[in-house]
Amino acid sequence: MEEGFPGNLDVTVTYTFNDEDELKIDYKATTDKTTIVNLTSHGFFSLSGISNPTATVDNLICHINADFFVPIDDTSVPYGCIAPVKGTAFDFTTPTEVGARIDADEEQIKHGAGYDHCYVLNKKEVGELSYAAKVTEPISGRTMEVYTTEPGVQVYTSNWHSGFAGAHGATFPKRSAICFEAQHFPDSPNRAHFPSVILKPGEQYSQITIYKFGVEK
Repeated sequence: MEEGFPGNLDVTVTYTFNDEDELKIDYKATTDKTTIVNLTSHGFFSLSGISNPTATVDNLICHINADFFVPIDDTSVPYGCIAPVKGTAFDFTTPTEVGARIDADEEQIKHGAGYDHCYVLNKKEVGELSYAAKVTEPISGRTMEVYTTEPGVQVYTSNWHSGFAGAHGATFPKRSAICFEAQHFPDSPNRAHFPSVILKPGEQYSQITIYKFGVEK
């Protein structure tokens, strides 16, 4: 009944680190009444290392396996359509610096104050665990790949960070980290043509998202 959602939702989230340098997040949930479920991990990642201030993500080389994204209004609520990334600041179908177009003179960039949008991932099958995105920090060579069973990934470039303090003396100003939040599309309960986020009694919600780390020489 938290926040007015119906029924009791029983959720288990398992975090696993393995010898392949992967962080695997495995979500499962059941309910005793029909309800809405759209879980994600809001982890912020910086591949530049601990610093004061932490470097921006502008120089990260980013590839996103998505030909479409979900446009939003000036309150960050989706219009209800999907739009092609081609010819826009949202096109990461070829590896591109995050900062190359983050301040482009485009309505959607202005609405998100940068990137804060859901990408519609290219999938061969619904629910398949497949490649979503990759970022590379070119100075250190550190990389992070994202794999998920979800249909979308919200990409957020910490546009509202204010320089707050973190561990080991690090501080985090604007755009000093990036998020890849695997999920169903925002506002799905109000958009019947979006993939459903309805969970019914007797069904099981399940999701797997993997963050795989590496270093390129």
